[in-house]
Amino acid sequence: MGGTKLFNLLDEPWLPVRHGDGAVCGGSGAVEDIGVRRLLLEADRFQDLVVDLPTQKPALYRQVLLPIVVDALGRPTKAGEWTALFEAAAFTPAQRAKLNDYLDEHRHLFDLFDAEHPFGQVADLRTGKDETKGSALLVATAATGNNVPLFSSRTEGDPLELTPAQAARWLLHTHCWDTAAIKTGAVGDPLMKAGKTTGNPTGPLGQLGVVLPRGRTVYETLLLNIPFGQALLSTDQPQWRRRSRDGRAEDSCATAVWHTRPARGLLDLWTWQSRRIRLVPEETPAGIRVTRVIVAAGDRLTVTPDIEPHTTWTTPRIPTRPKKATASPKATKSPAPERPRQHRPGQAAWRGLGALLALGSVTDDREATTKTAGFRTSVLLGNLAEAADRMSNAYPLQVELSGIVYGNQSAVIEDVFFDELPLPLAALDPEGEVCEVLLQVVAQAEELATAVNHLSADLRRAAGSEPIPWDKGQRPGDTLLHALDPVVRRLLVGLRKADEAADSAAYGGDNEGDAHDGQGPGSGDGGAGRFEPGWSAWEQKAGQLTWTVAEQVFSTASPGLFTGRKAGKEGKEIVHRLSTAERAFRIKLNKILPRRAAQGRHPHPRVE
Repeated sequence: MGGTKLFNLLDEPWLPVRHGDGAVCGGSGAVEDIGVRRLLLEADRFQDLVVDLPTQKPALYRQVLLPIVVDALGRPTKAGEWTALFEAAAFTPAQRAKLNDYLDEHRHLFDLFDAEHPFGQVADLRTGKDETKGSALLVATAATGNNVPLFSSRTEGDPLELTPAQAARWLLHTHCWDTAAIKTGAVGDPLMKAGKTTGNPTGPLGQLGVVLPRGRTVYETLLLNIPFGQALLSTDQPQWRRRSRDGRAEDSCATAVWHTRPARGLLDLWTWQSRRIRLVPEETPAGIRVTRVIVAAGDRLTVTPDIEPHTTWTTPRIPTRPKKATASPKATKSPAPERPRQHRPGQAAWRGLGALLALGSVTDDREATTKTAGFRTSVLLGNLAEAADRMSNAYPLQVELSGIVYGNQSAVIEDVFFDELPLPLAALDPEGEVCEVLLQVVAQAEELATAVNHLSADLRRAAGSEPIPWDKGQRPGDTLLHALDPVVRRLLVGLRKADEAADSAAYGGDNEGDAHDGQGPGSGDGGAGRFEPGWSAWEQKAGQLTWTVAEQVFSTASPGLFTGRKAGKEGKEIVHRLSTAERAFRIKLNKILPRRAAQGRHPHPRVE
């Protein structure tokens, strides 16, 4: 890497940010490219990072911003200390001075094209034939090899010129999210065979369903993503401080030699170098551009550690005991370890609130049973729940969820998942009213979708057809969940406002006139009573949308469905007909939405 090709990430503008100060750069919300130093020292003045792809944001925070702050300033050890830092709303002059000193001390390690220590790369990385590949190999949305987006406007043969700023962002993205399978073999890799390295897993974030809390400013987002706890070990260092050229150093990332090992701590985990990469810059009439790269095998995590802060967890089912008392003790399987919970593509984030809010006063999880797995919320949301009683319930917390769906042995990217939720702080109290309301609403939405699917299945049986398989085609329940999505999101915002002003009665839907006191769980005995008006409004709106979808299902019924069709099941004769299906559907609807049923609102009357 030529010495004249310099691009220092601390000072060069490569991070697009959105301003929060209306007096700066053309008004509030204006976007500007800045360097790391200015972003951190003025973190309270910027709203958020602006990224090319949603999965870039956690990569930028984890690989650069968060480890700099924690390595320079340390991390809070208790909830009270964290809250004091959060309420300060900005770094103090003393903290800014420490950050400046840290950045000055390590400035030489943040140059993207440094001849000896290029940031996030191996300076002399090369293949046996000195081959390189196109820079599209770094870009998740670009066509390269087998990874070809369906509607890509370019092919692998089209050169992709990346500016240094773009190359830096996609470099960090690759360390976090790269595809698995075969990688180019690098000279010096002792496990290379025939010019290749096999068995590479995806980047560490590719194995998670990333959960990233976001605040009103970059400063608040930084604090929301720094877990408090015991001081970090001296051996826990970010990758730029692990640049030994001695290939025998297990944690060094400055050579082609890589290791399979556990993370030594939070800083090591955040800056995990899952690949050995070299950017090849060249001078062009437009300036320095990166058109060629080398991406080789990098370090492999033995296991995702429980200190991983950016994911929720699935706790395995409880193993059953041996049937015979005389069975060998070895016959009882040892419990499987917790594993990161990945997001389900195509599923709205609010449908996973059960995992996000899996905060128990005793067990801290939504307990597993012998039949179902349990959940545990993320470390960060768990910390926030502990500090929430010191914060205003009206705080506009946003939770961003991102992930990548891989295909063909994780060697290609099939889809990118992204969603965000306005999460009321009060929901983080597992014994509080808001948490109860949210979990009940999500359960009601899922049960309504199931009821509509059962209605469709009953009508198809009456017509002599088989129900739509759960894993094939689009079922009417999916249509209903899509229709309920904006209502649930309004409810989330409304719960936050209602917790600040208890007299707000119309936050569950857009039909305020339907918000009357109802009966059901949480009313009358101190449960979620003060949220009853909004809960009733939600049930009215949910019932209305459910009937809209149900009418579409009924509209496909043929005249023969009135007489029905006989079928045998377990030696009994069953008659499937329209009236039976509708009656069962009405009963289920009233059971799922008790407040709506108690109010006697029964729209869409039909002939029984």
